[in-house]
Amino acid sequence: MRANRIPNLIIASLAGVLWLVNAHAADEDWNYSVTPYLWLPSFNGNFKYSLPPSTGSPEVETYYLNKLNAVLMLAGDARKEDLSIFSDYIYLDISGSDSHVKSVDFGGSQAGVSIDAGTQTTIRGTVFTIAGGYAVSHTAGSGMDVFGGARYLGVDVTTDWNLTGTITDPGGGSGTFPLTGTVSKRVDLWDAIIGVRGRIGLGEGGKWKVPYYLDAGTGSSTLTWQGVIGLTYIYGWGDVSLAYRHLYYSQKGDQFIQSLALSGPLLGATFRF
Repeated sequence: MRANRIPNLIIASLAGVLWLVNAHAADEDWNYSVTPYLWLPSFNGNFKYSLPPSTGSPEVETYYLNKLNAVLMLAGDARKEDLSIFSDYIYLDISGSDSHVKSVDFGGSQAGVSIDAGTQTTIRGTVFTIAGGYAVSHTAGSGMDVFGGARYLGVDVTTDWNLTGTITDPGGGSGTFPLTGTVSKRVDLWDAIIGVRGRIGLGEGGKWKVPYYLDAGTGSSTLTWQGVIGLTYIYGWGDVSLAYRHLYYSQKGDQFIQSLALSGPLLGATFRF
């Protein structure tokens, strides 16, 4: 994600919160919540760059989150009786992720790579989800919504490779992949999603609940899906949740994101008004 876009997105997020507050004052039938949270995912991805055949196009596997430089995560929810609207915003800046060049495509012939001396990948990206839902079941302690909406992924990926030897076109062409180099790519994906979300009450006191979320979709991606499961404790002002979250993307053929998966624990505090 380009740096000059970050302040605009932060301003837009804050403006959305202010809009909810103003709408709440105008219509007491709506209930609102805002959830700042921290998600610390592990990372695994396969990216297929496109370069001239004479140079060779590398496919890079990234499998470790080394340094989290910046993060912004915020979710919002509005509910009126059985209707709900929710959104979720994530910004991540990850540098130094351990990677390796899996193969090099010379425009028809591929060469495997076993001489990777150290490849690093930097990823800066935004994930934004917005959806509307309807409650299909609800009791005093539990409930489930079905929903439909959209998810956006905008990501900048930069890979710096370092090999111990050159790779030539195994098909007999004149292509040669250099020992060292840098390549970057940006993608912007929009996908339609459907899913379910809700809570399961535990015990008679109503203080403990198990929140869950599952969605799946397609569009710019061949497949994207996301799942969350956790444990929540209810306070008078809101609640605190500890959960595990998994987010997955894939594209087909020679498209850039062959696979992208982020998984890890999440800690958040929900404020209701």
